[in-house]
Amino acid sequence: MKVYIFLFVVLISCSPIQKMENQKTEINNILDNWHKAAAEANYENYFGAMANESIFIGTDATENWNKKEFQAFAKPYFDKGKAWNFKAIERNIYFSSDGKTVWFDELLNTQIKICRGSGVLVFENGQWKIKHYVLSMTIPNENVDEVVKIKSVIEDKIILK
Repeated sequence: MKVYIFLFVVLISCSPIQKMENQKTEINNILDNWHKAAAEANYENYFGAMANESIFIGTDATENWNKKEFQAFAKPYFDKGKAWNFKAIERNIYFSSDGKTVWFDELLNTQIKICRGSGVLVFENGQWKIKHYVLSMTIPNENVDEVVKIKSVIEDKIILK
C-alpha cells in the first residue's frame, strides 16, 4: 500500500513540471512559427499570431506600432514575397503564477546580424497570442561610441521634439 501512495505522490508532484515543459514547447513553437511566417511572407499566419491590440516596437526609434499600424508598414514587404528572416539562437520563457501570461527574451540570427527580441504572450480565448514584441539590434560594447556618433544626427532631432 505504501508503494502505491508513494507512486501517487511522485506522479502528482511531476505533473506541474511536465505541464510547464509542454507549455514551453508550445510557446517555442508559436514563436518559431511566427518568425517562419515572416520568412515565408505568410501575412495571415504572421499577423494571426498577434493579439488584436498588440504592439510591435522595431529597431528604429520611430517604430512603435499597434497591430494595424504594423500591418500597414509590413504589408508591402509581405506582398513582395520577402519580409524578414529571424531564427532564434536562444530563448528564455517565463510564466506568470496564474499561467495566463508569458514573457520571453530571445537572441536572433537575422539579415542584420544578431538582434534581441523580447515580448509578452497572453492566453486569450483558448490560445496564446503575441501581445507585445520589441526588436533590438545588439551593439558590442567596444563599438558603442561609434554607433552613437552615427545615430546622433538622426536621434538628436527626435530628442529635441
